[in-house]
Amino acid sequence: MASLPDNVVNRSPGTRGARRAHAVLIVLTVFALALVPALGTAPSRASAATTVCALDCDTLDPSQAQSETFPTPDMYENGDVIALHVDDVLGMAWASVDNGHLNDSVWIDRSWDGGTTWDGLLGKAAIPSGWTGTRTLMYNMYDPANHARAVVRACGDANGVVCTNWVHPQVCAAQCDGTSSVGETGDSQPVPDTMLAGRDISLHVGSNGMAWATIANGAPGDEIWMDRSWNEGASWPDGSSEGRVSVPSGATGTSTVAINTDDTLGRLYGGAVRACGRAATGENGSCTAWARADAKPASAAADALMYDYAPYTAWWLSSWWNSAVALTSIIDYTRKTGDTTYKWIINRTFQINQAAFPAGVRATNQVYGDFISDSTDDDEWWALTWIDAYDLTGDQAYLNMAVTIANYVSTMWDGTCGGGLWSDTSKSYKNAITNALYVRLTAELHDRISSDSSWLTQANSEWTWFLNSGMINSSGLVNDGLNSSTCANNGGTVWTYNQGMVIGAATEMYRATGDAADLSKAQYLANTAIHSTALVSDGVLTESCDSPSTSCDDDQKQFKGIFMDYLGELDKVVGGSYDTFINAQISSLWGSDRTSLNQIGERWSGGSSSANPNVDDWRTQAGALEALLAAS
Repeated sequence: MASLPDNVVNRSPGTRGARRAHAVLIVLTVFALALVPALGTAPSRASAATTVCALDCDTLDPSQAQSETFPTPDMYENGDVIALHVDDVLGMAWASVDNGHLNDSVWIDRSWDGGTTWDGLLGKAAIPSGWTGTRTLMYNMYDPANHARAVVRACGDANGVVCTNWVHPQVCAAQCDGTSSVGETGDSQPVPDTMLAGRDISLHVGSNGMAWATIANGAPGDEIWMDRSWNEGASWPDGSSEGRVSVPSGATGTSTVAINTDDTLGRLYGGAVRACGRAATGENGSCTAWARADAKPASAAADALMYDYAPYTAWWLSSWWNSAVALTSIIDYTRKTGDTTYKWIINRTFQINQAAFPAGVRATNQVYGDFISDSTDDDEWWALTWIDAYDLTGDQAYLNMAVTIANYVSTMWDGTCGGGLWSDTSKSYKNAITNALYVRLTAELHDRISSDSSWLTQANSEWTWFLNSGMINSSGLVNDGLNSSTCANNGGTVWTYNQGMVIGAATEMYRATGDAADLSKAQYLANTAIHSTALVSDGVLTESCDSPSTSCDDDQKQFKGIFMDYLGELDKVVGGSYDTFINAQISSLWGSDRTSLNQIGERWSGGSSSANPNVDDWRTQAGALEALLAAS
């Protein structure tokens, strides 16, 4: 018999039971495979011919599926059985034909607008001579990088074309789209109502993320509906007129059914909704602003942060160390709230990004593998992230990676200026953040490795050197580093993250040694910071670059969140001494610095200028999430 083409499987005239047996074989095969996709930049979905990449790229072989379901009935044509197979773990689908004949064919249709139009004939495969069946390769049902959701169907041609139903037309999470809004728990109204000729159109979001719309003061025949967008309201091709309903005879108002704001199955986070209505008389309509669920601030902030996570490349694009800190904020969110929705990104980021990358792909400089680069503090941020991951999961691989990174970082210590680590391989600068991170890192390793003495020795040496380096000035604030010529405090900018990281170092040294002097040092640095006009303005943590006359760069956008992370940790150790300050930051950023899409900006007190607007991006979002979690 001739060898089987790559896209063909030898199937006897099939029953679903036979396919279920095949599914078991697929799953067993998968557990023996390392499913790490080729690295690179995921292509955008620019046209029907463009490959979509989510966790894997289109045309993955079905033998690598991690699950197999049959969510819609098979179709039959002239004895052929056309089936749609869905892997809900990878979010991919493939089609098969069984009990067929030579040249009968099967393919996938994929639609990005709910089935109105579609990319057809994807993976079309024909039954070869001597066989009774074939299958397509796998195609993605979701495009998280481009914030799009597809429906798919299997089609076949056996002297007549038939197609299955579209899958999945509804979003299903804890509940499916279309459930009754009556009895929904919680009723946040995240944006102001919109008015239309005296009619009141409202958007409602429950505590479980389900949204619905209402119309009041209307008339019979008035209509109300919802729109849902996966790209922050830029478009809504598959989410127009959701739950559209008319005000019944004799009534003045009604409500839609409830729909999901996110599609967690498809890793589509940060979905936005709005309520729209139309009067029975005239053609005018009106919609509220777009909004996201906001009943739980930390959950809302995490959801908005995850909108920018790229599943295929497994990081937040364009900033290497910032991605480590953003991942830490998600790990902290998972641990403190018990919400495991985003837990999957921990191992995803770990597996994909422990590879080597040329300069410019992940960081400005080269990444050599195992999260090691020419930048010492970048390496240390990743090491702390993996310790955090170990604390959450208990997976030894994460702790081992932190040790690998720390072993490399230790080589950056020398006797220049009496000790300390260089900030990078050029060995031109010894700064606060690199050395404070090393204190924290080595102390954390000691506290987690049984019978350790070597990491504690390094922690003590580094901490002693740091305290005597002069980088903590006479006001109790941490300057940026040492003068390369004199080894004296260089008087550099006092940044919140330097102050916060030294607080974190002192707190961890207290845990490692039990020395009350270390805890006192942490409190001294915290007290100095929250009462300093260099770091606090009108009671709100403020970076020197937060002024309306200037703006922060991509690194500086994330600094305040690092301070809040370690202040919150110290707060727990000392019994809530900093609760008032922490809650003031949360109140300000949530009340004055948040959009209806829960995007939190650079300036926690709000305020903007035309020359230097109050920007928001995933870096400011990660910092704000850590602030929100500081009270947890």
